[in-house]
Amino acid sequence: MELALLRAYDDKKLKMPMLQVDFAGDGTDPILAEIGRITALEAPHRMCDAIFRDSEYNGQPFRDVAPGSELNGATAANATAVFRLCPTALVFGFWDSTGPRGGLGAKVQRALVSEIVGYQAVKGKRSSSRIDPLQIEKESIAIYRKVEGGWTLDPAQAETEHGQPVKLKPSKIVHGNITPTLRDKDTGEFYHGGVTLAYAVQYTVLSLAALRRLRFPLDGVPRPDVDHAARTVLAALGLAGICFLDEDGYDLRSRCLLDGKPGTMQFVGRGETHDFCLDADAAAELLAQAVEEAKSLGLAWAEEPIRLRPSSDLSRLVIESRKRSMATNTGA
Repeated sequence: MELALLRAYDDKKLKMPMLQVDFAGDGTDPILAEIGRITALEAPHRMCDAIFRDSEYNGQPFRDVAPGSELNGATAANATAVFRLCPTALVFGFWDSTGPRGGLGAKVQRALVSEIVGYQAVKGKRSSSRIDPLQIEKESIAIYRKVEGGWTLDPAQAETEHGQPVKLKPSKIVHGNITPTLRDKDTGEFYHGGVTLAYAVQYTVLSLAALRRLRFPLDGVPRPDVDHAARTVLAALGLAGICFLDEDGYDLRSRCLLDGKPGTMQFVGRGETHDFCLDADAAAELLAQAVEEAKSLGLAWAEEPIRLRPSSDLSRLVIESRKRSMATNTGA
């Protein structure tokens, strides 16, 4: 749902505060340029992720200066700063474990949960195999690890250990056949081949009771009308996430594409249910109306992204880590 909201935001179908780190910079470093932008809708811990903690706002550590420092005192009873910087965190939940209070940092439960339940599941098995069109045999010829990285057939160019050139198997340089098998050679267990379902049902719940626990004081003064307006925005934001994901579809992973009839929305309260219809366009309009009401009461709702830059240490860490990973994968 977060990625569906991000796509809708990028397509200008809705407007909301967007906390992001621009790794690309001027594009001179290819590794950082490849990463590009990371938003709070993509980072694992949302606005509290170490990516944001280790980034800078106007040249200063994000959590040391406004607006980032305002998150340091955020709680469920004082969620105004979160609403201004990353409202989706109040819908999907957060734990500020990377902030200055560590494990004692603020926690806000998720108000939106969803699960897909499969019925009449049958486990499958899959084989692990590969056929090399070059037919490079395992022991057909000696392969050596090259001094400056990669591999070689010349022992004179090979790395040495205890005076002997270091040999490699074809699989280490991603050549050769892999004999088909259904079982893991170490555990003896069958390789997991997924499941086949008769049908699946998705259940999604947006808890208004969870949203009612949030408070949004302005200048330290609690106001019920402001609280109500902010919660309405968050509820509309949650509904937009549901609708935009339904519009995008459910491509959960490779070979796991779910499709079916649109679901039914119901308001559940006091033991009664009331059906209603809502699509992505209507949800976006509902959010826009709720935002205008909240802004009229003094709540901030930025439409331009809040842009951070990674610190020099974070940039260096990313570059060095990826270079080493690439060197390892290429046998260097």
